[in-house]
Amino acid sequence: MIAPTLHTERLTLRMPVLDDFDAYAEIMAGDVDGFMGGPFSRPDAWDDYCVGIAGWALHGHGTWSADKSDDETLLGFVGLNLEFTDPERELGWMFLPSARGKGHAFEAATAIRDYAFATLGWSDVVSYVDPANTKSRALAERLGATIDPDAPLPEGETSDDVVVYRHRKIAA
Repeated sequence: MIAPTLHTERLTLRMPVLDDFDAYAEIMAGDVDGFMGGPFSRPDAWDDYCVGIAGWALHGHGTWSADKSDDETLLGFVGLNLEFTDPERELGWMFLPSARGKGHAFEAATAIRDYAFATLGWSDVVSYVDPANTKSRALAERLGATIDPDAPLPEGETSDDVVVYRHRKIAA
C-alpha cells in the first residue's frame, strides 16, 4: 500500500519519495530533534525515514510528505506511525524551520487525524511529545488532544521523557 494523496486548503500530502530524504535528514539533525532522541546522523535519519515509509506496507498507514499546493515546495512530514517500541499508533509531525509558525503543521495534522478517523475507522490516536517541546505540546492541544496520564508509554520511556496526548474521534 502507498499513501493516498490528500489535499487541504494549502497543502498536498503525498507518499514520500527518495528526493524528500535530504529535508528529512535536515530536520532530524536540527534543533527539534533533541526532542526525538536526536540529533540524528544521516544513517540514523535514513533508518527512521524508512520506518515511516515501511509502515504503509506493514500497517496500512505511515508517513506523508507535506508540500505547498501552489508550488510543490516540501515543508515537512506528518504521519500515522507505529514504531517497534510504541504501544499505540501515533500522529506525529515535523517541519522544516522555514515552514514553522505558519499553521502548516496544524493543517496537515488535522487532515491526517481526520483521515484516521473517517477512512481508517480509528476512534483515537496518540501523540508522543517530549515534555519540554512546548510548540508540539501547544499544537497537540490546538488539535483538541488531551493528556492521557494512564496511557502506556513507549518501551524504555518514562513520564519524564514523554507526555501522551490522546486525540479522540468526536461522535457525529
